[in-house]
Amino acid sequence: MKLLSIIVPCYNEEENIRCFYDEFMKNRDFLAENSLDYELFYVDDGSQDKTAANVRALRAEDPKVHLILFSRNFGKEAAIYAGLSAAKGDYVAVMDADLQDPPSLLPEMYGYLQQGYDQTATRRVTRKGEPPIRSFFARCFYRLINHFSKTEIMDGARDFRLMTRPVVDAILSVSEYNRFSKGIFSWVGFQTKWIEFENVERAHGETKWSFWGLFLYAMDGIVAFSTAPLSIAAVTGLLFCVLAFVMILFVFIRALLFGDPTQGWPSLVCIILLVSGVQLLCIGVVGQYLAKTYLEVKKRPLYIIKEEE
Repeated sequence: MKLLSIIVPCYNEEENIRCFYDEFMKNRDFLAENSLDYELFYVDDGSQDKTAANVRALRAEDPKVHLILFSRNFGKEAAIYAGLSAAKGDYVAVMDADLQDPPSLLPEMYGYLQQGYDQTATRRVTRKGEPPIRSFFARCFYRLINHFSKTEIMDGARDFRLMTRPVVDAILSVSEYNRFSKGIFSWVGFQTKWIEFENVERAHGETKWSFWGLFLYAMDGIVAFSTAPLSIAAVTGLLFCVLAFVMILFVFIRALLFGDPTQGWPSLVCIILLVSGVQLLCIGVVGQYLAKTYLEVKKRPLYIIKEEE
């Protein structure tokens, strides 16, 4: 029998543990028809509620359920990598515990793999239930990163995907500390089939992603897959140098022709503030890349496992 591994990153998802399992098990006929066995990994990313206890209770009923418990919160990216490292399946799926990634799509996704695709990925075509301002910035992010980066990242792409073993091994070979899975999934290549579906709201609880957290995550993605911001900073600096040279000539010629009036100090202050702001922005861009390099060279582990069952 072929083995299907399901990876479910969790952070304070006590209400969704059983719900996800029950929804997944509705596919038992599909598993039997295709001679598929399964293993289910709940990766507890340092939850503060009863997530781990609920997984243990579920494991007592079904030994194919496994728990990976982190020593603290390391983030979803680390949880995905830990799950991929533990998975032994011929096919591996990454899914959210809140049922926003419908397990009912698994049969269709598996069917495309049997047609020769290496991985089947999902993308939302609507953002129903999401704040409009958040949807607006999300679309802006995808346009921006696809403009800057050579790695195409699908608008609305979810982490929910079903992969063959070669794809999983390729992703695991990308062992960088600063991870952006959506970009890594695309960067490794392979033939991908995209499935579109309507946005599904969470079964229970609230999202753990704040607007600021998503903004930082977006910044990580841009820095991880593009050096364009560095080029933009350099070009901006060059343009301001040219502008400064032109203004020097203008001031010099004006002084020769019309004298040297003292008017204009408010505009001078504004120009100084503008140029200073641009300089700080460029230093900040360089600092982001330097910070990521600093984290990489320290070679700290992506996560620490406190308990594994």
